[in-house]
Amino acid sequence: MSRGILASVCASMLFALMYYYTSLLSPLSGEEVFGWRMLLTLPCVTLFLVLTKDWHLAVGVLRRIRAQPLLLAGCMATSALMGVQLWLFLWAPLHGRSLEVSMGYFLLPLTMVLTGKLLWHEKLSAPQTVAVLFAAIGVGHELLRHGSFAWETLLVALGYPVYFIIRRRCRNDHLGGLWTDMLLQMPAALYFVITGPLSAADLAARPALYGLIPLLGAISAAALVSYVLASRTLPFSLFGLLSYVEPALLVVVALLLGEHIGRDQWPTYGFIWLAVLVLILEGLRHLLRQLRRG
Repeated sequence: MSRGILASVCASMLFALMYYYTSLLSPLSGEEVFGWRMLLTLPCVTLFLVLTKDWHLAVGVLRRIRAQPLLLAGCMATSALMGVQLWLFLWAPLHGRSLEVSMGYFLLPLTMVLTGKLLWHEKLSAPQTVAVLFAAIGVGHELLRHGSFAWETLLVALGYPVYFIIRRRCRNDHLGGLWTDMLLQMPAALYFVITGPLSAADLAARPALYGLIPLLGAISAAALVSYVLASRTLPFSLFGLLSYVEPALLVVVALLLGEHIGRDQWPTYGFIWLAVLVLILEGLRHLLRQLRRG
């Protein structure tokens, strides 16, 4: 379990880095950044599968699709759900909507916990229960303050559980499934890159883009691989709860990009950050146990 926790924390840190990194890619639009990210990430994930001798997972998914054509519908659904989330993640920092998306990631662990309890009857430990209570207080305060959430928030909080449910039902909750999802996104990625605003004149004016764009693919691949490794190693509920680390970092990035948290929002973030602290302490306790046993 300690490896799963470490993979989850690494994924959160890399996603936060990429959140800020998007701001360095001007004049690319959110759609064009998404397109480049997919085109560059797929080769990195393919290389990772080959080096780790997990390529058979991707081949296995393709063979299952060939034997069961209806499986393609499930794969197309997960690919579309994943694509929308990855696009939103890159679009938000460029349009001043980073805090709305980060709130969606704050809500996500609660919806994941609810999904795990309803569908797989998973139980929460005492620290996890405390974390959920803290987070619920923060979410309740936000509902009282606004009465609703932005569409970006709801898309993240409700879209990801559906994505993971379909992946498990299709038995594609592994790196081969991730590779297949990305492969199915290639036509859209190519379209966004070809029709995007980046021109030869832009590259001449900003030669740093020659290095920044490829590095985006490496960061993205490392983050996605870590995320999927965590999702298949950890219990569904713990995996969801650890997701609180990422939005806490995303809020920091949003502040660095010039957005701000209003005074009346601090109770919301305060209780949710308490939940994050509880989870971090529990993760450290698991790691110490593993080290002592080793």
